[in-house]
Amino acid sequence: MSARTAGGGPKLGDAARSVWGKTDRRGTSPVGWLPLWRHLADTADVAGQLWDHWLGRAVRRRIADELPGGDPDGRTLAVWIAGVHDIGKATPAFACQAYALAERMRDRGLGYHRDLVRADRRYAPHATAGQLVLADWLQQNDWIDPHPYAVVVGGHHGVPPTDAGLRDVQVRPHLLGDQTWRQVQQELLDWMAERSGAGERLADWGDVPLSQPVQAALTGLVIVADWIASNEEFFPYVLDGTDGERLRSGWEVLDLPVPWQPAAPPPGVDELFEARFALPAGAVPRPVQHTVAELADTMPVPGMMIVEAAMGEGKTEAALAAVEILARRTGASGCYLALPTRATSDAMFGRMLSWLSRLPDTQVGRGARDVRLAHGKAALNPDHDRLRRTLLPSGIAEDAGGADIGVHIWLAGPKRTLLSSFVVGTVDQLLFAALRGKHLVLRHLGLAGKVVVIDEAHAYDVYMGRFLDRALEWLGAYGVPVVVLSATLPAHRRAALMQAYDAGRLGPLPKPTWRDRGKPKVDPYAPLRTDLRYPLVTVSAAGRGATASTCADSGRGVEVAVRPLADDLPALIELLRDQSTDGGCVLVVRNTVARVQETAAALRAALGPDVPVSVAHSRFMALDRADKDRWLRDTFGPPGTGSRPFRHVVVASQVAEQSLDIDFDLLVTDLAPVDLVLQRIGRLHRHPRDDRPARLATPTCWITGVDWTTEPPQPVAGSRRVYQPATLLRSAAVLLPYLDGTPLRVPSDIAPITQAAYGDAPVGPMSWQPAMTEAEARQRDAFDAKELKADGFRLAAVGEPGVPLIGWLSGGVGDADDRTARGHVRDTDGESLDVLLLVRTPAGLVVPPWVAGGGEVVPLDSTPGWRLARSVARCTLPLPRSMTSADVVDDVLAELEGRFDLSAWQDSPWLAGELVLDIDGDGNGRVGPFELHYDLHEGLRVARAEQ
Repeated sequence: MSARTAGGGPKLGDAARSVWGKTDRRGTSPVGWLPLWRHLADTADVAGQLWDHWLGRAVRRRIADELPGGDPDGRTLAVWIAGVHDIGKATPAFACQAYALAERMRDRGLGYHRDLVRADRRYAPHATAGQLVLADWLQQNDWIDPHPYAVVVGGHHGVPPTDAGLRDVQVRPHLLGDQTWRQVQQELLDWMAERSGAGERLADWGDVPLSQPVQAALTGLVIVADWIASNEEFFPYVLDGTDGERLRSGWEVLDLPVPWQPAAPPPGVDELFEARFALPAGAVPRPVQHTVAELADTMPVPGMMIVEAAMGEGKTEAALAAVEILARRTGASGCYLALPTRATSDAMFGRMLSWLSRLPDTQVGRGARDVRLAHGKAALNPDHDRLRRTLLPSGIAEDAGGADIGVHIWLAGPKRTLLSSFVVGTVDQLLFAALRGKHLVLRHLGLAGKVVVIDEAHAYDVYMGRFLDRALEWLGAYGVPVVVLSATLPAHRRAALMQAYDAGRLGPLPKPTWRDRGKPKVDPYAPLRTDLRYPLVTVSAAGRGATASTCADSGRGVEVAVRPLADDLPALIELLRDQSTDGGCVLVVRNTVARVQETAAALRAALGPDVPVSVAHSRFMALDRADKDRWLRDTFGPPGTGSRPFRHVVVASQVAEQSLDIDFDLLVTDLAPVDLVLQRIGRLHRHPRDDRPARLATPTCWITGVDWTTEPPQPVAGSRRVYQPATLLRSAAVLLPYLDGTPLRVPSDIAPITQAAYGDAPVGPMSWQPAMTEAEARQRDAFDAKELKADGFRLAAVGEPGVPLIGWLSGGVGDADDRTARGHVRDTDGESLDVLLLVRTPAGLVVPPWVAGGGEVVPLDSTPGWRLARSVARCTLPLPRSMTSADVVDDVLAELEGRFDLSAWQDSPWLAGELVLDIDGDGNGRVGPFELHYDLHEGLRVARAEQ
């Protein structure tokens, strides 16, 4: 830090010292404002602390490797660029906003044409102005193209300027100031160059073409430093004390957790799994877990690993072992575990916490680890809520064990979701990394220092796949290791995922030239599209392409009898009566919630009280859904987890096919895409049991939801709305041999069935082909339309090194919250709309009486207390698509918004922006033409009233 004058502050002239940077909005400052130089110095000093004590080794290395001086250059660049980020405030366009302070500056020679500047100042936001000021200064220092560096300043408010935005300022030079202003700008820039040490390095950096990932990472780092330095709690608006004292005080109050530095793992795979996971006595890692751990230690890094293995083979534990190994090899300081749904994320969060409690660090005393559950209802997860109240850092990591765990309050703030070290969440947070939106660089900064695990990779459709592929490209460009998990991944997706990652890791394929004429085209990913081995672990090659390895399965293979069943409730009732004579637990999976509820009602009426029937689907309140998932795991989980009933039928939607360790004696499922049918079969005889009823000793899956008497078979209307008809027909075609009596062998038949269903070759009888050809043509058109729709908001591919991020986010979703952004990365026919379900009584609206704290009256004219507000927030309920489709959603929203005045709730972090759906004591309600009924055991029923 520079020497200080006797009067305090840097050696700057009066004019430069008079430039204001911030005004006191809280009224707590004795001076009422903060000079620009003070805020620039604070931000530079915070950036240095972030580099030294918070930023992970992988991100530091990614930035430093592009600079001639390595890590010292990286730190100097980060400190310098943070220290000049607000140079655009030293302009008339910014100064005129505070009249008294601008007049004070005018007294020191910084005048301007007041009316002209005020009329045009909208063209020169200070970040855009700052990019031009810095670029001009760098060009005076003999830089040819300064914008790959200057755009960091231009983008520090979340969106880099466009070319048009920069030109708007350039043609209005009065917004940047006259020669006196330029002298002050140069004085401040010269001062920060000297203070940061960048002045001695600028000549060497001028010829370095910063890559776009490094530009983005630096911008994210500057935003974090700026936000911290702008927080009056950490850096108050006072000018006494030295720079060092000010930094030390603010940093101690902030108290950010330090990055994880993984210790060397135990010497063998068996020892690693024994140390990190609660294995049963005598258990050893399964073959696929051995293979994953061994390949993680030898594969090229950065690189991607794709793990394909049967359900229940321990892929999650294998991935966590790979995270530890890859983090140690690459310098990653955390991980992001991406899952398809909130429910699967909640289940995974507990498993990650258990793993973290056993995860060591290289240095004792580094403090507790910060974690985050990343989805819209994370605050309702009891484990996450408990950790939100844990002060960080508080624990001491040990070289032989884990550390305390908690949620850091500052990192838990808005737009900082991925900045915590260990994050579990829905895949949306990863897809947002490929969505053009404000503050995208913060998502990139958070991901750049992690190992990313993508679970259930088969669950993402064509639309989501476009965002996933682009996100993988950027992860490859950052050098982020990625682990992809799936039991049923189509081979073409295996190749596409690897190719997308390589496009970032190695750059785009070179365009062919005239020299390539006549040469055979070599596709390095072609072998991935035809490899039918299983289990299969595929890892990046040193160049383009990949290396695939198989291994033995765990020896838990089963032969499943697959049988057709007419889509007829009497046929289903007769089947269950016959098969459950001696007891048994039956899972019936339907493709729509309406079919779940219809089926459950019919079974109850026909089977009577001796055969309990339960339902599981997505249309429950959040609290009830969590209880339902917990009940499923406890009741139908592995042996020893709970009291398994003698006889029970569960009718479920797709919630039963993902990430739930549940085990049933008999399965009946609607026809679905074959990979999802196989996922459902993974819930059949999942664990060895000695007490299965003799009649159900052979695992049997009955396929219904389709008219088997037609050629080709006709899936029911609800299934055709959820899935592409062509995909359903190809699923039926590849299952046809098994319907005729050939047992389906799990896991050995998983790969050939999946690849045949998603391949290009015709499948099924000749008589089916005309209908299938027509359906596949319609599917191609639909997929093309989905890809085009996705590309409207998708981030561009990684540009060539030295191409600045100017215009990077133009035409995007703007400053969208997560709920809005989710609507852009998932292809739905309607909006996603959640409401808070409350019960209407004579005393007023109350929390539903069946939940903890139920029956309490909820005030509408005042903000509920923290405890009550949390109870209300746990009553969130998703409305069905029939109520959120484009033709009705506006009317539904208008009625719900007009039903109650909730303005008093807007100060509650739990309840702000929420809508209330009220029902009477019998569970009945109405919204517009929709009649609703909610039941603790059945969830929400919706029927459209006759017009």
